[in-house]
Amino acid sequence: MADAETALRTLAHNVRAARTRAGLSLDELGRRAQISKGALVGLEKAQGNPNFATLVRLADTLGVSVSALMEGKPEGRVRVVSADALTPLWTGALGSQARLMLTTSGPAPVEVWRWQLEPGEEYPSHPHQPGVVETVSVTRGRMTLVVDGTEHTVEAGQTAAFEGDAAHTYRGSGTGTCHLIMTVHLPPAPLAAP
Repeated sequence: MADAETALRTLAHNVRAARTRAGLSLDELGRRAQISKGALVGLEKAQGNPNFATLVRLADTLGVSVSALMEGKPEGRVRVVSADALTPLWTGALGSQARLMLTTSGPAPVEVWRWQLEPGEEYPSHPHQPGVVETVSVTRGRMTLVVDGTEHTVEAGQTAAFEGDAAHTYRGSGTGTCHLIMTVHLPPAPLAAP
């Protein structure tokens, strides 16, 4: 319980700070991210339990990574993260899951995700901000990647890359669990005016 409360307080602080840096009111952020003002007020007060889609919309709208909203200050020069130590940010009804492992620092951060997709289960993602590029590298099994309504089969040992500003879906296919590493390459943040 204490870990969940700490994580929610960190999220609240990071959302408020990113919104302030972006110069957005609660109303404007809510309009752009398609989230109610009441939900944002609760979130910034460390109340509620935002779902994965809400976190992605907030991050996209604020021009930051999902982990930038969720992580505290870095603790050292090297970060080693174990997948089983991280709570999945998305869990499907059939047991699929997505875990955000980490996000690199710098002007154009990269999110690194571990996904498990069960056969027939899918996660539809809304389009991201322009300039976002995603890669999916299947390490075991098979998936179907749908981008702009076109299906692409990606099998173990294959990697696909695409611009993330189009509607896209990840679907488990084949007979067993599909394991994949996904990266989300975010565009450089705009430079602040002098």
